[in-house]
Amino acid sequence: MLPPLQAFDLIIQPGWRNSGAEHWQSHWQRRLGARRVDNADWERPLLEDWLDGLDAALARCRKPPLVIAHSLGCVTVAHYAARHPNRIAGALLVAPADVERAFAPAELMNFAPVPRQPLPFPAQIVASSNDPFCKSARAARMAGYWQAPITWLQHAGHINIDSGHRQWEEGWPLLLRLATRAGHRLQSQADSAHAALV
Repeated sequence: MLPPLQAFDLIIQPGWRNSGAEHWQSHWQRRLGARRVDNADWERPLLEDWLDGLDAALARCRKPPLVIAHSLGCVTVAHYAARHPNRIAGALLVAPADVERAFAPAELMNFAPVPRQPLPFPAQIVASSNDPFCKSARAARMAGYWQAPITWLQHAGHINIDSGHRQWEEGWPLLLRLATRAGHRLQSQADSAHAALV
């Protein structure tokens, strides 16, 4: 595991229908020794069930958790953060799905509306200029809601197998930078707590 990541437990939060064996999330899970959220039903997603799945994965962490989310998983993380602001140390949010878009699948409607609150932890959004499930303007709006920086990939589709993203090693520097930011925040919090005791 790369040094900035050693301070964290890593959680893989897939999107609708899970991430297959060749999806970059699965490759990263194997390489990083990450834990995948275990949802009861990936085909008929229910927000409350997905929040429970993420909560169960976080409860097993022994170190501060970094969540690596894709698509509907990004919206799940935002909903979770609104309810539990102190449980996640940081999140990489790749290709967030726009559950409020016109003609969104009915299965996703219970995840709407997208939370508008700023995320209470360091986050990094990665979006594509031609994501079929989230227009650029909507991805930018989510970044504004969540007050998270956004990195744009040109013509990368939904950043999944269909768009050719399998190993997706280009994403590693983004994860490492996020881990560095989250580590600095944790250290600052620890320093402040120590100062309060002196």
